[in-house]
Amino acid sequence: MTTNARNTRFVKTHSQNGDTPVVVQVLPALVRGGVERGTIEMARAIIDAGGRAVVISEGGPLVRHLDRIGATHHTLAVARKNPLTWGATRRKLRRVLQTEAADIVHVRSRVPAWIAVPAARSLGLITVSTVHGRFQNSNFMKRLVNSKMLATDHIIAISKYVRQQIERQFGDQGKKLSVVQRGVDIDMFDPASVSQSRIIRFVDSVALPEDEPVIMLPARPSAWKGHEVLLKALALISDRKFNCVLVGAADGKSSYVDRLTELGMKLGLVGRFRLTHGVDDMPAALMAADIVVMPSVTPEPFGRVSLEAQAMGRLVVAFDHGGAAESIIHGQTGWLATPVDLDSLAECLATALDVTVSQRRTMAVETRQHIEDKFSTHQMCNRTIGIYARLLKARHARPRADQQHA
Repeated sequence: MTTNARNTRFVKTHSQNGDTPVVVQVLPALVRGGVERGTIEMARAIIDAGGRAVVISEGGPLVRHLDRIGATHHTLAVARKNPLTWGATRRKLRRVLQTEAADIVHVRSRVPAWIAVPAARSLGLITVSTVHGRFQNSNFMKRLVNSKMLATDHIIAISKYVRQQIERQFGDQGKKLSVVQRGVDIDMFDPASVSQSRIIRFVDSVALPEDEPVIMLPARPSAWKGHEVLLKALALISDRKFNCVLVGAADGKSSYVDRLTELGMKLGLVGRFRLTHGVDDMPAALMAADIVVMPSVTPEPFGRVSLEAQAMGRLVVAFDHGGAAESIIHGQTGWLATPVDLDSLAECLATALDVTVSQRRTMAVETRQHIEDKFSTHQMCNRTIGIYARLLKARHARPRADQQHA
């Protein structure tokens, strides 16, 4: 089991002051999201590895989770996009780094990188960045802003797709660039840990019928997430039994909600789809689904939904591009449709609907094992700790004069 795998640990003598290594993560804010959850998971892993975890952000409701695990949080204006404010914030951040005796500064977004990387370098600290997005350069200014994420001692891409995007636009980064794919908390997203009462609570909250297969798209209310594409594909297989729930779509602007509703009705899907608000208990929501779809019309940098659904043993259908193509084994742990091809998506959905109960049970075991083996949070954190440890060791091995001029 992945959860019992050995943890990578720091060598304390590699710290700046010969004591516990201090890793400072910098991100815009601590609100709901994959970047934020990953930051908290890494903070816990840093502490477990024998280090001290510090986070700098503009704050948010998830700060309390850092308090619970014994990490330190500092509130600074590291998300403001006005360059005129960066100098003052950079000076404050530099003082925090000195006070905390930081060894490594890990930035997770572009504006924090512009503020934190120069401050860290002025103190001779190790710098790391994680590129979470598609990293597209639409103009010169965008390229300039993005470039600061590459001005670190090491770059982490969250998927092979993101690495390809970086290298296509900025060239080969060599050993300075690593791929550390995102992970899922396999203890939280575990079918065995979700009670029937939690599932019933979700089903009742969205009034799902109990006698029809449930096709679910959990996503933000954004056009690129593929809500319209999914509805159009479902219309092609409307002769089959199913009910589609678009989790999170009801959180969108009224114009977007109206457009989806009108499209579904126009396609003849009246009574066969529903838009709901986002949910706090996603494991229970996924357990209520038979098929989970990720029909993003532009490639996902990684696609956490695919991992979470597979961890819960759900059948997954996605387009064969971006991060989804890295986490789904076609025909074994899910199905990959030709990107933005309605016929291909409809065919994959029909195939998933045709899976028998016994086949579903077999696939559930395989998908769960697939995530445990390759995409657990534990593995993601362990690989990142390994990068920290190598950078600390390399700095420790440098001649003293080199360190002073770093």
